[in-house]
Amino acid sequence: METLIRRWKEDEGATYRSWFLWEERLKNFRSIRRGLAEVVGEIERDAFGSAYRGSSLETVVGSIAEQRQIFKGADHAFLWKPKLRIPDIYEDRENQRAFGRFLSDCACCTNEDTVLDAIRKLDSHRIKGLGPAAANLLYFLHPTLITPSNTAIVLGYNAMVGARVRLGRWDDYLAMREGILRLNAQWRSLLSNDLGAIAGLLYDVGSGRYLPPPREGVEAQRAWAEDLLRAREESKRAENARIAARAADITHTRMQGWLRDLGRSLGFAVWVASNDRSREYAGGPLADGCLDALPAATAASPAADIIRLIDVIWFDATTGRAAAAFEVEHTTTICSGVVRLLDLAMSHGGDATQGLFIVAPDDREGQVRAQLSRPAFRQVANLRVRYLPYGELDRNREAIARFGTGLMPIEAIARDLVS
Repeated sequence: METLIRRWKEDEGATYRSWFLWEERLKNFRSIRRGLAEVVGEIERDAFGSAYRGSSLETVVGSIAEQRQIFKGADHAFLWKPKLRIPDIYEDRENQRAFGRFLSDCACCTNEDTVLDAIRKLDSHRIKGLGPAAANLLYFLHPTLITPSNTAIVLGYNAMVGARVRLGRWDDYLAMREGILRLNAQWRSLLSNDLGAIAGLLYDVGSGRYLPPPREGVEAQRAWAEDLLRAREESKRAENARIAARAADITHTRMQGWLRDLGRSLGFAVWVASNDRSREYAGGPLADGCLDALPAATAASPAADIIRLIDVIWFDATTGRAAAAFEVEHTTTICSGVVRLLDLAMSHGGDATQGLFIVAPDDREGQVRAQLSRPAFRQVANLRVRYLPYGELDRNREAIARFGTGLMPIEAIARDLVS
């Protein structure tokens, strides 16, 4: 193995010198990361479109495919194939949103467990035609955690360790990744912390440029079988998590529906998050009876694209000014919701203290308080973001709808988060 690596590193035509040491490679990391952020933004705004050609994703994947021979054909997995309906992220909005959350979660995190959880969550959606080729996107976000994947890399890995990795399956990819990490740890002094190096070696073996070294015993094959078993067990756990997430989505939508109906009963004009408008609630779209567009003053704000994603906003029907805003946080962290509320408040010059609410299960109050005590949310103390428990909303919403006026009844059942 040592002889193979040393010969490979000295070969001017191999991937180590022709791609891994290529000066433009590192520059491409920055542009690809910016491009992925644009993909996520378009998906959140429901502006991604229903075709690959001309999309922000085509621009990103095109940049990857241009990175020398190792990524040639990287765009094939993302090309829209209408007859096969794959990959099913162009015409299925829920799949598209799952793909966007996957990219967003991976872009925001810095640790291995979160990246792997995002992969398993995406796999649990069983999106037709969207497999481990997406790892090529993640490599440019986390080059020390995620290895690229294509046919030649898989063939090279199989030849090196006697595995039987199958293309197109995330559990096989994750098992292969474990094996690659072990190989890289064993030979790191000759390779790199950047997994692009060992991926390049496997690519050159898999494409036939080099023969694999003789395998010693059956330890590698046994390790592969164990890796695959663990990957499959994790996939089962992810499937259970997906079922739980679906139940959470239903609850999240129910809370939005309650707030929608309550706001209308109190005489407010109601806005529902742009990415949730088509969700089904009470026999129709969640956005039934709600504003089709943000009031002019709010729509003109530099943060309008973010404000549109706030779960529910009550606007004064006469002035068009935001009276109250609600972020429903069923199981997720509250960070992004608080940021959206702060953007709304700042768009009104910081004068939005009368109605900013985190709506969450009764047993999450401690978590919400802990998050808002972070230095990053110091402004929350001035804006008085409050906690509205599900239970209080459920017990009091009908009475508030019948007898309440203005925000006073909601304020009465909400709890201050910052003393």
